[in-house]
Amino acid sequence: MLCLRQICLFTQRYCQARTLSSDLLLSQINSCTHEDELFGLIGRNKARLSEKHVGRALNVLWQLQKKKPPPLRTSNYIKNHSQFLTLRILAENKVEHMENDVVVDTLYSVLRLNVEDHDSLAETLVTEAWKRLERQVVLSLPALSKFALCLYKQHMHFSPLLGKIAHIVDMKLDSIHDIRILSVLMVSISHVISQSFRDRLIQKAEQLMGAEDEVHFNYARRIALFLQNVKLAYCPLLEKCNKIFLKSTCHLDIHNISLISGLYEQLGFDNAEFRLVAKQLLSESIDDYNDPETFTKLFFALGPMAGPKVRERLLATAVSMAEELNSHQALVVLKTMQKMKCKNSHLLQKMASILHKRLDNYHTIQLVKLTQYLVLLRCHDLELFDKLKKLLFGFLKSSVIPADVAAIIRVVAMLPSTQVEEVLLTRAAAVLPQCSLPHLSSIAAALVRWNHYEQPQCPSGLCASLLQELNHWGFQRLRGANNLDLLLEELMYVNGGWFEEVLCEETMAACQHLLDQVTWANVLPFSFFLIKANHRCVPLLDRIASVTLQNIDKIHPFEIYFILYLFSALNYDPPANEEFFENCIQHLISNLSSFESHRLVLLGHVLAVAGYFPPVLIKMIFNVSFLSKLDAELEVLPDASKQKVRSCLMKLNRAVCLECPEFHIPWFHERYCQHVLFKGNRRINSLRWHVHGMLAEILGGSHYTKISVLTPYCYEIDFECILDENKRPLSYMAQNILLGDMEGIHSKCGIKDTALPPGAQRIALEFLDPKAFSKDSYHLKGECAVKKRHLEMLGYRVVQIPHFEWNSMVLSTKEAQLEYLKKHLYETQ
Repeated sequence: MLCLRQICLFTQRYCQARTLSSDLLLSQINSCTHEDELFGLIGRNKARLSEKHVGRALNVLWQLQKKKPPPLRTSNYIKNHSQFLTLRILAENKVEHMENDVVVDTLYSVLRLNVEDHDSLAETLVTEAWKRLERQVVLSLPALSKFALCLYKQHMHFSPLLGKIAHIVDMKLDSIHDIRILSVLMVSISHVISQSFRDRLIQKAEQLMGAEDEVHFNYARRIALFLQNVKLAYCPLLEKCNKIFLKSTCHLDIHNISLISGLYEQLGFDNAEFRLVAKQLLSESIDDYNDPETFTKLFFALGPMAGPKVRERLLATAVSMAEELNSHQALVVLKTMQKMKCKNSHLLQKMASILHKRLDNYHTIQLVKLTQYLVLLRCHDLELFDKLKKLLFGFLKSSVIPADVAAIIRVVAMLPSTQVEEVLLTRAAAVLPQCSLPHLSSIAAALVRWNHYEQPQCPSGLCASLLQELNHWGFQRLRGANNLDLLLEELMYVNGGWFEEVLCEETMAACQHLLDQVTWANVLPFSFFLIKANHRCVPLLDRIASVTLQNIDKIHPFEIYFILYLFSALNYDPPANEEFFENCIQHLISNLSSFESHRLVLLGHVLAVAGYFPPVLIKMIFNVSFLSKLDAELEVLPDASKQKVRSCLMKLNRAVCLECPEFHIPWFHERYCQHVLFKGNRRINSLRWHVHGMLAEILGGSHYTKISVLTPYCYEIDFECILDENKRPLSYMAQNILLGDMEGIHSKCGIKDTALPPGAQRIALEFLDPKAFSKDSYHLKGECAVKKRHLEMLGYRVVQIPHFEWNSMVLSTKEAQLEYLKKHLYETQ
């Protein structure tokens, strides 16, 4: 008994000594300040290293690297060190004895040290963590988020393991109170979640981001990345993220600006204030970006909004650095050149020359994008296009993915003088049954192009036959649609003549069939679709108005703008029209602070077309400080957006002057209108000259009518004449009505109109082409209705000649046309 007691005491003293020694070793590992110091410690204590020591040593290695700027990190040195191999072997051997958090921390550390995803240690750690989750072992939320991030970084986006983690998050979502943990989990599981779970995650993120000052820049960046991954431009959350970015300018380096700009672009979200801040920061440090990686990011972020001097400087640097760009960077530069509408032939030639050497580095979709950019930039390197074509055909023959096949066929049709080879048609026919509407639209665009040019290499009628089959599958997909959200998601990417001429009516029928699925959550994409379709479908419009009115507090103010744009553009009054507009306007007025200056201008114009002029909004817009802020915003907007905003401001200015003189807003767009007039192509077409001759015949001479006249406030009308009180024409020369002649266009824009004799009346005769009407309708759209209203305010009697009347069989002879014009000119109002 005494011997047994002595053995126990000896064992106890030995274990205590070992624990003390181990704790000392752990402290020494934690206190290391250099990698070599740590490796020396590992080398001297190999036999004493436990699983805790190994995990801690790997973590310390990463912490030491983390403190260094990325260019100064020595991951390769660490990975090739003999003692790192020792740690790897020990970690693999002791992984089953590691605590849960240690397994995850070790995996995170080795991945951050740039160990390959398929490395045996990484695979062993992932497998061990997976086994523990399968055994219902509970990981702490920080460990779970870190493990999910590791899997995401290993590109295991659709892994069943991430699905398992998503299920755990779903169960524990209410217990997550840390936005850092939530943001990591949201990004990591974004590819394996349902729509309802996505919405719950967004709601939770909104709740935890309530106090924006407490949310770190990186957390907001992850939330924006999550929205991009799930392809949802959820404005409330994006605006919260944007505010955090703007408050954290110290984090806005070239890498983050480029990343955020890319996210915003893919989400279709734009913020002028972010653009202004980014432009200032990048312009101030432009000399710092002299390596290919950072310069490419600078070119992408700054190029589209740079002024002329900075733009030329960027292009010159791109030329000098072209040879150093890798394949991905070359693609980004070409994409940015296309966005900038760059016409620098030297840079384009330089990019084409380096692409000759690097085409083999691109996968299918990159090659498709590359071809598209080169075509849009008007590259003339036929040899390069020939190489691209051969590579695209190679991918086409081997690809079994409908999206890839459709994309290749679409872009091949864009190539100069492409022969319609049989493989294009056979591959198209093979994937048609599996294609979504956007893919069918891409193939249709190619077939229509080939059929139109009637290329001799194309077997007779084969394109037309395939097009018929494509129409069949398009109809089948629409008739089988039973989920409005999924249908709208597809329709978002369907464009072109095929949709307008073939699918439009069937699509309207499908939408009406799913009318009860219109909710406040999908009313915006539904409005987008109807705006694009230009279709005045009364049941659909009434449903949108009803849902909006019932749920107006749930709908973001800027979404309300697009809904109002739909009704304003189509010139449609829903039931309870006044209540609908007044409630929408009240909601907007309460949230004007959420609109940027240029968006307020767009909103003001939409309301003006509908005949509404809220005093608060009008006074806010026509204010010197507001207009100064607007000018600054316009400097960083894309050219198309810039032109649209300026045009809308002019139209709003004109509408306020004519319809609300009590606001005392001056007309200050004279110079702008003159600039647009001289810059545009104002040639008078043959139809106008033909009608001008007939009007001269009816009225008794060409001096009784004017062609292409600019009225006060710069409306252009096709023809003008003056009739006295007895309906007799008045000669312009006889009445001494002097008009300035601008390249054949007669103008009174900005000139005080000459008084007419008592009882005389000006007549404005307007030809209305199909763009003046909604699709398959004789109903006048909003802009044309406003023009008629304003011309009448200016004293005109407006005669509008619709294209469907003028081009009808009834008016197929000159005599009938003369009689038609005479009737409309002399009719009594």
